[in-house]
Amino acid sequence: MATTITHRRSAELEELIDRDAAAFRILTGDRPTGRLHLGHYFGTLRNRVRLQDLGAEVFVLIADYQVLTDRDVAERLDEYVTGLLLDYLAIGLDPARTVMFAHSAVPALNQLLLPFLSLVSVPELNRNPTVKDEIAHSRQSAVSSLMLNYPVHQAADILFCKANLVPVGQDQLPHLEITRVIARRFNDRYGLPVFPVPDALLSGAPLLLGTDGTKMSKSRGNTVPLSATADETARLIRGAQTDSERRISYDPARRPAVSSLVLRAWTSRSLASSRCRSRSTSARASRSSSPQRSSASIRSRCSAYSRWETR
Repeated sequence: MATTITHRRSAELEELIDRDAAAFRILTGDRPTGRLHLGHYFGTLRNRVRLQDLGAEVFVLIADYQVLTDRDVAERLDEYVTGLLLDYLAIGLDPARTVMFAHSAVPALNQLLLPFLSLVSVPELNRNPTVKDEIAHSRQSAVSSLMLNYPVHQAADILFCKANLVPVGQDQLPHLEITRVIARRFNDRYGLPVFPVPDALLSGAPLLLGTDGTKMSKSRGNTVPLSATADETARLIRGAQTDSERRISYDPARRPAVSSLVLRAWTSRSLASSRCRSRSTSARASRSSSPQRSSASIRSRCSAYSRWETR
């Protein structure tokens, strides 16, 4: 019943966005733990560009402080943060219209974690099914309390900028519900409407499985990176799980592995033309200690996308 209500509310929100997207402040983002992949593209990235183009106020977070949630060390962090930003620019996010920032650049955001932790109980955090699944698939022999507290830190991400809308997949709804609980309890405790209670905007994206037939995830090593070369993409697709039928058809319910393969092939042909239009904007917007290298990286990444079209 709750899922049906959430879907109905998402449909209403889409209508409101079409009428007046500027009324919405949206928070979304990623942890810089590796290269973005096609699952990210279908699940969130193309929707971020759509919302930006419609005129919504979009905040995109590079959650560098949350890298340690499910690992002992933050390896290659600078490289992954830069790569994440380059992917954002290359797929069409415009820094003139979308705010892109990192946890480490906004200390006040992270300071919200302590008062927010006082608003939820340990049993409430333990009941989160998404956290349970992430713990089960963690590479660590034992997980730290950071994993348990991750949804509370995510609530700080969302509420610090007073976002009123959060694009999520079905599996992220329990996280967002904790954010909604924290916002209501904070407002009740202090008797002021400090934080909005954000709505979930459910993704209508099709489920894209990884190359092994399970959920596509960096932690499972079954992804097709957006920045992969044409040869790398072809190699990964050739090794993907299919089924015993000899014909190709798109039937997600009955043939999920083959249907995901069809989506991967379609994306590899269409992503470059639909996303690399931002190349010149990205190069101008990139500001770093080595601007020539950053611009070259953007061109290289867009070139990698473009080579997909020729396969």
